[in-house]
Amino acid sequence: MTEHALPEALTDIRDEFLAVGEKERLTLLLEFANELPELPARYSEHPDLLERVEECQAPVYLFVEVDDAAVVHLFLTAPRESPTTRGFASILSQGLEGLTADEVLGVPGDFPQTIGLSKAISPLRLHGMTGMLARIKRQVREKTAR
Repeated sequence: MTEHALPEALTDIRDEFLAVGEKERLTLLLEFANELPELPARYSEHPDLLERVEECQAPVYLFVEVDDAAVVHLFLTAPRESPTTRGFASILSQGLEGLTADEVLGVPGDFPQTIGLSKAISPLRLHGMTGMLARIKRQVREKTAR
């Protein structure tokens, strides 16, 4: 699949951000931060299995599972004291969880720049979200040999 299709969940998230004013977008991002799921015990007890997202200033870690049906499951962690980063992790978690490997690989790499936060968030922080997405896609490719 070529990189162009935006899955419905990410489209809905993007549209939710674009439907509100710039100040409200930060509030919405904080709401997403509060929705980031905790890691299951198999990862919280074995942090060595998680990959550090070096593009993020905050310590963000992730792991991708791809099941036998090529369905992607994401596990991300970011500190509570880094709500912007947690919000980005939560957006990707909610928007990509349960998609097929092909759907995840088809997400445009510039998705983080499309949700209307470029004036409210520093380019460095948006680069962090872009890094998360790139690492997720790389892990999906590795696990599916694509």
